[in-house]
Amino acid sequence: MSTKLAAKNTTGQDDSLLLYAEMDGARIRAVQRRLKAGDLALIAKGIATNRPPEDWPALIARDRIRVLAALFPGAIFGYRSAFNGGVPVDGVVYLSHTYKRILALPGLTVSVLKGAAKQAGDMLMQGRDLYFPSEPRLLLENLTSSRGPVKKSAGREAVEARLLNICDSRGEDALSRLRESARALAPTLGFEREFMVLDSLVGSILGTRVSQLTTVAGKARTAPVPYDPDRLALFEKLAAELRATPLRQPAMVAPTSQARTNFAFLESYFSNFIEGTEFDVQEARGFVLDGKPIEDRPKDSHDIMGVCRQALSPAWVNQTLSSGEPVLAQLRARHADQMAERPEVSPGEFKVKSNRAGNTEFVVPKLVRGTLIEGSRILPSVPAGTARALLAMFLVSEVHPFTDGNGRLARLVMNAELSVVGACRIIIPTLFREEYLDCLRVLTREGNAAPYIAAMQKIQDWTAAFDYQDIDGVIARMRACNAFERSLVQFRLLKP
Repeated sequence: MSTKLAAKNTTGQDDSLLLYAEMDGARIRAVQRRLKAGDLALIAKGIATNRPPEDWPALIARDRIRVLAALFPGAIFGYRSAFNGGVPVDGVVYLSHTYKRILALPGLTVSVLKGAAKQAGDMLMQGRDLYFPSEPRLLLENLTSSRGPVKKSAGREAVEARLLNICDSRGEDALSRLRESARALAPTLGFEREFMVLDSLVGSILGTRVSQLTTVAGKARTAPVPYDPDRLALFEKLAAELRATPLRQPAMVAPTSQARTNFAFLESYFSNFIEGTEFDVQEARGFVLDGKPIEDRPKDSHDIMGVCRQALSPAWVNQTLSSGEPVLAQLRARHADQMAERPEVSPGEFKVKSNRAGNTEFVVPKLVRGTLIEGSRILPSVPAGTARALLAMFLVSEVHPFTDGNGRLARLVMNAELSVVGACRIIIPTLFREEYLDCLRVLTREGNAAPYIAAMQKIQDWTAAFDYQDIDGVIARMRACNAFERSLVQFRLLKP
């Protein structure tokens, strides 16, 4: 049969999908004659083709909107199909119409559910007599109850997640307007009960009612201190990797007061260089270690001195992150000290505007406190030392709680977790900057912790390989290892 149909296609026109609803009487009769002659085959009542049966599912999928408009003029995409943008779900497409019917087509089952006719706000699809529902109608339909293994509606949790997304992307006013539109539409559709559920969900999101939200994101939004659930899941994923991965932990390599001072200077110098505070190392050494007066760039100079002070002072060196609410006051105090010479960035005050780096947008201001609180509660679940240091650093870096100074703060927090267990603090040299930032981006965007853990182990080993007693000697050895270079094309970081 398939060979015969393919061979008989000599009309010069596209006969792959012929719909009676698009033809006049004369052309329908012509198609019927060709059907009797075997030139065409009938896919379903009112649909003919010159293609073999094995092609029929692809034909229906290709022209799904056209077919549905021809077979069910005036229908509206409904329920789960509308919720998913008009595509079939598990091989079924749901339509709303003034009657009920089920039709099996090749590769597609059409389930027509009895409901209200087209309403204001329902939109034409491809200019045909087929419609996509307004957003209020779509949401109300998907709050209806479903029985059986295949559910016609997406359900309450899916609607809750959609409402949260609407609020985040368009704002609270848009969500309120959507609710009022649904209120007006519900009686016409016969969805008064469903509107009561929608009204409760919107009120919970807007904080005007006791929360009835059940999704992870909804509970996070309506917690006493709201937090970012996606970030919290990312922190837990990193924590799980750190719990399962035995890590090397080289011992402290600056046993004397002089060595600790030299180490703190280099830690601060490189940490600031990463953030764009660039000085020649000898120039920075002059005003940090040798007491030379700061003649220009006083704010940049004090940025280096602020980090160095916290890398050296016992009050800060061993101050590990607390778990829960105390972490808020702790980070604010550390930031206030670190950025004391930068009043324009509000030292010690959490950000009030969102911040980003490249394509990465950090935690929004209203979720900073809750995300720090909940994230810090994961810290005690990972081993003290290197593992906890890497989690603490990523927590602060990913939340980015302040207007400026977040990267430097995150590295100070990391190194405090190392110092308190007598492990070697970590220096990120200039040539390692891109690898360090790249592995953070991979963790943020892909949830892949392995590159981050491997990179930080590598650079901790590198840091521990130097003798910090003599500042001239350690600078010379780091220079020989290309630590102060920038181009990964021209140089690679060598071991001492």
